[in-house]
Amino acid sequence: MTTSTGAWTFSPLATELPAIVLPNVEFWSVSNGTWDYQVQLSWPLNWTSPRENSTVKTMYDFPFQTVEYNNCVAELGPADLQRYILDGNAQGFSATEAVRRRRPVEFNQPDIITVSIGYPETIEDSPYSAQRYSDMQPPVCPTCPFPIMPGVPSNADGLISFIDTALRPWVQKTVFITASFDRDALYGHSFAGLFTLYALTVRPDLFDTFLSASPALYWNDDYVFNHTEFLAPLKNRAQSRSNGTKPALQLSYGGLEQFPKQRRRETDDEFEFRKSILVPQRMTDLTDRLYMELAESPVLRDVELNVFPNSYHATVGGAAFSDGIDYFLDW
Repeated sequence: MTTSTGAWTFSPLATELPAIVLPNVEFWSVSNGTWDYQVQLSWPLNWTSPRENSTVKTMYDFPFQTVEYNNCVAELGPADLQRYILDGNAQGFSATEAVRRRRPVEFNQPDIITVSIGYPETIEDSPYSAQRYSDMQPPVCPTCPFPIMPGVPSNADGLISFIDTALRPWVQKTVFITASFDRDALYGHSFAGLFTLYALTVRPDLFDTFLSASPALYWNDDYVFNHTEFLAPLKNRAQSRSNGTKPALQLSYGGLEQFPKQRRRETDDEFEFRKSILVPQRMTDLTDRLYMELAESPVLRDVELNVFPNSYHATVGGAAFSDGIDYFLDW
């Protein structure tokens, strides 16, 4: 059934998939007439429907953006966690499976619902959409030149508004109407990792935990560092709140992103070409710098740097999410 939240319309794409194919998963088309998204919802395998009576924690992830809701074990009373995942087309199923794989060996894991934000159209032979470059790109200062790359206007504030005023209310009040919602988290990788950082700076109250993996900190000639107002909200003691309401931040990256190794079947020319793309992004240098600048932030209750020494950029996308579950539940 099509429903609306404000200017946004949520229309079902697939809500009764065979249990032997995709159990407890739904897909929805979302639009306000200007911006379009494809949202994937998944919930615990032990639920018979989205209307289980439990408390959830949420994680949001992009593209898809995925939200996961964790339902606490009975001895502790119902409590659900939410995870919102960006780049849902690329990350949605990975996030769902990571949570479900973890459950049998992590006996105290709460039930988790994942909400992934993705797009109806993707680039040919790719799980990514061109729209992500508007959605994930932070705005620049009024007097700053327009970024050459990716060369499109920013819609980051619009995406934040969509999550806060349309998507989350719809998830909580229309789909999972009998659940009680607790903490939630946002996960983004690469350009979505940059968006996750931006969302933290402008709306630290938006999520309980922010998970930024391999963030594209090289964007716009290191704008994050060269314009002090970008990180200023995270360094201002006047913005500090009680520790119980401060967000937590986990930064992740792969050790081979900036320092790649030549592969056995890779020619010298192929290796040099690959390095010409990876090395200028300076993933180690810039993420380490960001961690050092935020480690003592009065606005954050915790900051963690998680390095995968033998991983490249693509691998971190999945590994950081899996580790992020532990970080989120621990905090």
